[in-house]
Amino acid sequence: MKKIFIITGEYSGDMHASNVARHLLEMNSDIQIEAIGGESLKAMGIKLFSDHSKMSAMGLTPKILLDHISLGKRVVNYLTNEYKPDLVLLIDYGAFNLKMARFLKKAGIRINYYIPPQVWASRKYRIKSIKKYVDKVFCIFPFEKEMYESYGIKTTYCGHPLISQLPQPANKEEFFAKYGLDTNKKLVSVFSGSRKFELNNLMKTFIKSAKDLKKKHPDLQIVFSQAPSINDETFQKYYKDCDFKVIKGDNQALLSCSDSLILASGTVALEASLYNTPMIISYKGPILFWFIYLLVRCINRVCLPNIIMNKDIVPEILELQATPSNIVYNTEKLLYDSNVRNTQIEGLKAVREKLSDKNSSLEVAKEIYRELFEE
Repeated sequence: MKKIFIITGEYSGDMHASNVARHLLEMNSDIQIEAIGGESLKAMGIKLFSDHSKMSAMGLTPKILLDHISLGKRVVNYLTNEYKPDLVLLIDYGAFNLKMARFLKKAGIRINYYIPPQVWASRKYRIKSIKKYVDKVFCIFPFEKEMYESYGIKTTYCGHPLISQLPQPANKEEFFAKYGLDTNKKLVSVFSGSRKFELNNLMKTFIKSAKDLKKKHPDLQIVFSQAPSINDETFQKYYKDCDFKVIKGDNQALLSCSDSLILASGTVALEASLYNTPMIISYKGPILFWFIYLLVRCINRVCLPNIIMNKDIVPEILELQATPSNIVYNTEKLLYDSNVRNTQIEGLKAVREKLSDKNSSLEVAKEIYRELFEE
């Protein structure tokens, strides 16, 4: 019996892992799979060595570092001395997974990496570790394959998982009725992030922007999205003195039904682009972190649609420029200037065309199956 161990670090990785595992077990039910994961893998009956409770925190506090070091040591010990897998699949979560790759590869374990660190965006030196400790990379952007192969790394382009996983656009009339919204009024939705760190740095600015927009345009409907990963108590701590409607856990439907979006940078921008929904991206953090980012970045763009197309499609309003007045101005252009709005929509349509229609998790499962049973 072939044995696989999957290491994920947060909610999205767990989702991707469960899809890969499902396809693998459909190909051969005798494959044994264990993992570090979350509810999606657990629901499939995959045995979890550990869940994400100590992994998805943000920051570099002593406790977080010690938790990661302790977990890493236990994983390496278990895999090398007890479980002895035929292959370890790392998914995203670069800081932890690259360290795991180093120790596990030295122990003679075969390593595959799905959704590798975005070395093209920052910290390009990490590619040396990938070359040294990873046997095969499954990349999700077409431009990554050429880059990895130029370093002599065995790479397969599998397509982006969002292409096959993203739900169809919601029925706008049904969605508006569900949440008591008016189909005759424009809807602006605000996504302030899925981590406490992001709420801490963005929510105050986003709330002020929303209030200013509403004051200038009373007929606008404005909704705040609450990420499923943020509990109500934490969200309300930052969502003060505000009476805008909050929608929790219906992200994709909200993205697809909005007239314009105010987003924290991240995968949500790619989701929005696949729905062709106009947006602005705004992000800021502690100023020291910003200066460090400027030192380590490899490209001048942060928004995935802009990076994929290698041009400025979506306004990026970052750090010192991330003010309510700039956010309001750019959102107004998307709502009321048809040329600006249509130009962005055409740019967003090109993003999907650039990405393939491959079923990403199925492609990964096929490659792993070949590696274990056919090579």
